[in-house]
Amino acid sequence: MIALLAVVTVVGRSADVRAASGESESQSQLSASSKSTRVSPFACDRVALDPAARKRHFDELGPILRRSIKGVQELPDGYQFQFPSDPKTILAIAEWAAGERLCCPFFDIQLHLEAEGGLFWLRLTGREGTKDFIKVDGAEWIKQAR
Repeated sequence: MIALLAVVTVVGRSADVRAASGESESQSQLSASSKSTRVSPFACDRVALDPAARKRHFDELGPILRRSIKGVQELPDGYQFQFPSDPKTILAIAEWAAGERLCCPFFDIQLHLEAEGGLFWLRLTGREGTKDFIKVDGAEWIKQAR
């Protein structure tokens, strides 16, 4: 609830800033949407991570998480991977997702914790071609889960 209030407060302030600057809401939306039209290539940009972060992401977190996969589901535009829902795994996946977002910005990454202590899913999806990228670059993740 507090986070929701913070979002509402921030959104309200951005409207106040737009009004004070004379920028209309449609102009603001246009500039925001033009920023989101960037199309990254389907390639892992390892240098997007500094050397220490790269080692942590690829050499430490990746292997640990691959071994932790409990299941995989193929989706129309990607895959979702089931993991244990313990706090240590959730934190590791969140750290991995933050790094992955830098080196593979074309991914839509979602972490889903089901209610009542249910399942924990990492969902990787994206525009056309993303699923094929995962099939190749994430083959070990898919294979590990089957």
